Amino acid sequence: MPKLVLIDGYSQAFRAFYGLPPDFTTSSGELTNAVYGFASMLLNVIAEEKPDYIAVAFDVGRTFRHDQFSEYKSTRAKMPEEMRVQVPRIRQLIEALNIPIFEIEGYEADDLIGSLARQAQQQGVDSVLVSGDRDLFQLIAPGVRVRYTAGGPRPKTILYDAEAVVARFGVQPAQLPDFKALTGDTSDNIPGV
Repeated sequence: MPKLVLIDGYSQAFRAFYGLPPDFTTSSGELTNAVYGFASMLLNVIAEEKPDYIAVAFDVGRTFRHDQFSEYKSTRAKMPEEMRVQVPRIRQLIEALNIPIFEIEGYEADDLIGSLARQAQQQGVDSVLVSGDRDLFQLIAPGVRVRYTAGGPRPKTILYDAEAVVARFGVQPAQLPDFKALTGDTSDNIPGV
């Protein structure tokens, strides 16, 4: 069956930025820890998954959720300037590899990834979602898996399907939002993952 890999761009860039030493630079002093880490992740995913199709999704500014709830992500820290300056290089890398970038004003990468995975599923294409955001676990379904990137200095990925979610949390993927609500967890930090 054909396979689509969908990458949560900023999630992976943040994992790379915080996972590698801040002194990764070019000989001219340009910061590269996020770029290098993102490139490594991207090439590893391509080598391991061997996708027929691949795309990267990015958030763009305010979303409809900000209009519905004024406190939405109000406690989230702004992107560090040391990472912000590396984003254009990450985009250059993606474009150089001729990988499509999806971004729509008013929507998060998660929204786009979910929509693209659903469309792929309807066309008989399996999807692997690559992210460090546990909220994507709720999208796991037949033909849709999540390659979760754990944090730390040497980020590793863990592949989740429905069985892995049930084994880990005791609930089906679609029940994870309720699980988080009942446990009082309003972040994407499901305990123990």
